[in-house]
Amino acid sequence: MTIRLLIADDQALVRGALAALLDLEPDLEVVSEVGRGDEVIEAARNARPDVALLDVEMPGLDGIEAAAALRTAVPGVRVLMVTTFGRPGYLRRAMEAGAAGFVVKDTPATQLADAVRRVHQGLRVVDPSLAAETLVAGTSPLTGRESDVLRAAREGGTVADIAKELHLSEGTVRNHLSAAIGKTGARTRAEAARIALDNGWL
Repeated sequence: MTIRLLIADDQALVRGALAALLDLEPDLEVVSEVGRGDEVIEAARNARPDVALLDVEMPGLDGIEAAAALRTAVPGVRVLMVTTFGRPGYLRRAMEAGAAGFVVKDTPATQLADAVRRVHQGLRVVDPSLAAETLVAGTSPLTGRESDVLRAAREGGTVADIAKELHLSEGTVRNHLSAAIGKTGARTRAEAARIALDNGWL
C-alpha cells in the first residue's frame, strides 16, 4: 500500500529535497507540495494525503496552527512536524494541536521515511533529544493572552498599536507585557519575545 504525502515548507529547496528523498521510497508518494501554512487545508482536501509533513515556521499559518486546523477540517490526515528548530515548546504545542510526530530536518532520510510509516500506522514519533529537553524545560509560563501580546510586540508596534490589533485596552496590554517580562526574566519586551520564541512558547 502506498502512503500519500503532503509536504508544507516555505523554503522551496528544502521542500523539493524532502519530496525527492521520500519519493525514492517504494511505498511513499508525494501528492502535494505547498509553501504556506494557509494553503495546507485546501491542498489536503484536494490531494487526500495520508500523512502531512509540516514545517513549524511558515507564512500565513505556522505549522502548529495548520496541524490544529487539519485535525478539524480533514481529520483522517496524520501530521508529522519536520522542523529546523528543535525548540522544546514547539513539541508540546504541536502535540496539543494533534501532531502525531515531531522530527528535525537533519534526520537521515531512512529515519524520516520510517517516521512517516510509523505515524501512518497510528504511532507517535518524537525526536528523543527534543523529548528530553521538553521534559526538562516544562510548560510555558505564559498565559494565552500574554503570548498573544508578545507575538504582537515582536512586530515592534507601540502599546497603542498592540491594543488596537488585539482589541484590548492599553492598560491591559501594559499589564500583560509586564507579566510576560517578569515570567521570562527579561528586561524589555523585545527580550521577553526573543526568550519566548527561543523556547518555542510563541
